[in-house]
Amino acid sequence: MTQNQPSPTATPEREAAGTPIVVVDDVHHSFGSGPQAVHALRGVSFEIRRGELIALRGRSGSGKTTLLNLVGGLGTPTGGRITVDGTDLASLGETGLLALRRDRIGFVFQSFGLIPVLTAAENVGVPMRLRRLPAKEREERARTLLALVGLADHAEQRPGELSGGQQQRVAVARALANDPDLIIADEPTGQLDLETGRSIMELLRAVVRGKDVTVLVATHDPNLIELADRVVELRDGRIVEPGANDGTP
Repeated sequence: MTQNQPSPTATPEREAAGTPIVVVDDVHHSFGSGPQAVHALRGVSFEIRRGELIALRGRSGSGKTTLLNLVGGLGTPTGGRITVDGTDLASLGETGLLALRRDRIGFVFQSFGLIPVLTAAENVGVPMRLRRLPAKEREERARTLLALVGLADHAEQRPGELSGGQQQRVAVARALANDPDLIIADEPTGQLDLETGRSIMELLRAVVRGKDVTVLVATHDPNLIELADRVVELRDGRIVEPGANDGTP
């Protein structure tokens, strides 16, 4: 199995704690069958250690979103194996996958995915509602997380009253609601200008360092790649050049 080399910026302390939380082993995935089948992933293998921010890079159609969905338990590989924190996702039934996505993984989407009729605090509280947390605990944690992402004064505003960057910060706070081990972000800066997009990536970088969360983020923006610990590049469903991030596009 192909493994990426340690980031040159990794500290000994982080390396000691850097056991793999995600292992992708010879994963294939196709849509359809026979001659018309579309092969989205063709033998992808890599590992993600705890406390890393990994940038998944590749052009549109390279397989990034498919890979993110499979790691997040939103689909089943045609071949190969994916484990999250030692658990083979193929061994989990639908109930187990639902619990994994609810309790262990946070998601951040390009389109923000906020509920328009809910306030920022209420949007952050949605994952906690699914875990049936008491209302007081839910409200306190939502406000704490909004403060963490710099939106303490916007808790009662609805998405339509917030800028794109602010909406994505709410989405990051929501992804942290249930204290996940892993955050999966699919082009989270795709609808934002460069400066705002960089601020979102810097926020994810701060979350990794401050809360020891692992982040796998898909981005095609070379100006944001430098903020990652490592880069995994996909091209036509295959890993091209996995390895330490050298800061170049």
